[in-house]
Amino acid sequence: MTIITASLRNWKKLLAATAVGIAVAGAIGVAHSRGTAEAHDWSAAWAVPMQLPTAGFEPNWSTDGFADQTVRQVVRVTGGGTEARITLSNRYGADTLRINAATIARTGQAAAVAPETLRSLRFDGAESVTIAPGDTATSDAAELPLAPFESATVTLYLPAHTGPATFHAQGYATSYRAGGDHAGDTGGAAFTESTHSWYYLSDLQVAGATKPAGTVVAFGDSITDGYGAGNDTNSRYPDLLADRLAAAGVPRVVLNSGIGGNLVRNDSSWFGESALKRFDRDVIAKPDVSSVIILAGLNDIGFSEIDLPSYKPNPTVSVDQLIDGYRDLIARAHQSGISVIGATLLPMKGAEYYNDTSAAKIRQLNEWIRTSGEYDAVVDFNAALADPTDHERLAPTYDSGDHKHPNPAGYAAMAAAIDLKTL
Repeated sequence: MTIITASLRNWKKLLAATAVGIAVAGAIGVAHSRGTAEAHDWSAAWAVPMQLPTAGFEPNWSTDGFADQTVRQVVRVTGGGTEARITLSNRYGADTLRINAATIARTGQAAAVAPETLRSLRFDGAESVTIAPGDTATSDAAELPLAPFESATVTLYLPAHTGPATFHAQGYATSYRAGGDHAGDTGGAAFTESTHSWYYLSDLQVAGATKPAGTVVAFGDSITDGYGAGNDTNSRYPDLLADRLAAAGVPRVVLNSGIGGNLVRNDSSWFGESALKRFDRDVIAKPDVSSVIILAGLNDIGFSEIDLPSYKPNPTVSVDQLIDGYRDLIARAHQSGISVIGATLLPMKGAEYYNDTSAAKIRQLNEWIRTSGEYDAVVDFNAALADPTDHERLAPTYDSGDHKHPNPAGYAAMAAAIDLKTL
């Protein structure tokens, strides 16, 4: 905690030093926006994988999309800087996406922002941007000092009907919506609706500060995404890993590339493109990635054993097929100079897709992960969270209640199980 406190003191000095410039910019700092042609040394601060529009597990706005509405979204960065930019994705959109106004600010209470920090985001110098189906757009730089572990609020005004929206379903963070154009609002009164998903926003990058050592990406399914951690708590295991690295004096950017329900070998309309398809986009393409933690395969095994409408496709997937998939991911990471940490699958006795077949597959797969030597390092999440009296089951103190996903204490135990030297 001493290291974190000292780090925050240094960032407060930086923020104070830039206060004069902030005041000159006014309520919306257009003067601080710079074109993308200028040289910047960008690093990742936050990112999330994009998904097809879907109903999901709780109400969201992705299938209906937006029309003459403003969406305000809050993200916590794990890397800081003095300038920021965002990337918006229309990867799964059927229509051209138009953004008439976009702003970024440090987060206030709920949907409000810190007024003196509100900045207009430009795209090649323009206030508005259109994004073709399947494409992305990255904003120009905006001067906005952000400290590590600070939250930023990104606001988008969508004037015309968007059609179904590219999004990330299980954000476990509150996003807000208002009718009309409220991109420049500093208060939150107009934002009367909310969900726990992120829309169009795929990346936030920063520049203008000393870069930490290489970025760490946590790659996987709902256990990486943070199911069971709670909303607006930042207590997913990748969040807590970033906290732990900072406390140890070796701060690193940690990106969460989990998608709830994601499969290694098969695409799903509910749970995103397969790990094999999205790995390059969601891991290798991110700036300065030096290591990736792969925790995946539980759904491939479990979905083979049940037949529910949301779990499609559900073909039988063998351990050998999963190992082939892991080898593919390891090879691609190594070709890009990225170290790969293999994570054992958690126990799930009592969950809906636990039976003798799935349990045997988990044991066999975990043995390969531990002993094959094909990973650069291994983190044994299974051993860290198993019930000492029944190793097939999550320890009750770590169980969110569904016997498959950890609770916040379980996610803390996962973060604690990682040998920081392997990163």
